[in-house]
Amino acid sequence: MSVQRRRGQRAKVWKTAEVIDQRGNTVAVADPNGPISVRAAFVPQRSARAEVTGQQQINVVRMIVAADLPGVTLWSRVEYAGREWDIVSPPAYHHGDRRTRHWSMDLRERP
Repeated sequence: MSVQRRRGQRAKVWKTAEVIDQRGNTVAVADPNGPISVRAAFVPQRSARAEVTGQQQINVVRMIVAADLPGVTLWSRVEYAGREWDIVSPPAYHHGDRRTRHWSMDLRERP
């Protein structure tokens, strides 16, 4: 495992769970049983500030985490640096030997 991921920053990840809503539809939501604590590397991707009234600030970072994190999809949620983040790109698996394989995903800060 890379030094950045092993000694990286702490984050909480909510897996995806399927529940049945009031209409009987199966819906994917963040797991109500609670988060998993992980260490991950975070790389800033892009950000935009609101220069005009009515616009909002958008922050996007890439999270690189160990390959043993099952059940994380676009419907999962991440808490990092005291803020909540949504996953905006499907988690991408990067294969390699035991030390280098990992998942990477882009996160967008919730408004």
